[in-house]
Amino acid sequence: MPAPMTVTEILDPQCVVVPLVAHTKREAIDALVDALSLTGRISDANAVKKAVWEREQQRSTGIGEGLAIPHGKTSAAHGLCLAVGRLATPIDYDSIDRKPVRLVVLLVSPPERTSDHIQALGRISRLMTNPAFREQVYAAADPLQLLQLFRAAERG
Repeated sequence: MPAPMTVTEILDPQCVVVPLVAHTKREAIDALVDALSLTGRISDANAVKKAVWEREQQRSTGIGEGLAIPHGKTSAAHGLCLAVGRLATPIDYDSIDRKPVRLVVLLVSPPERTSDHIQALGRISRLMTNPAFREQVYAAADPLQLLQLFRAAERG
């Protein structure tokens, strides 16, 4: 049986944006999709933005405690793609707990990778349920520090 996937396996360090400057959830999503596009992890930024935004319109991915995990499936993704942004200023994200969002974790995958997509969403959610880890991530000063926090958390 293969080892469980880790967040840092699918997170390109160039797709960690600290601080992420955005004033709306749309701006945050667009900025993270653009980061994926710059690394060549996706072939069509507009198609990815459309897929993620359509999913967001169904139900907000602001899951509470300052976290949003927007996600979408599209053939424009070359495998599982992750981008993380720690917002410069928390934004309203229509979260279930009505708290502003401080961290946005974008997940994009090809339509045929449903199981991996769900596994990655679960992995991110589990890591972020730890209040101490969450606060450290929300305080990350730069992309490297945020990435190191995820690596350390996954090593246990």
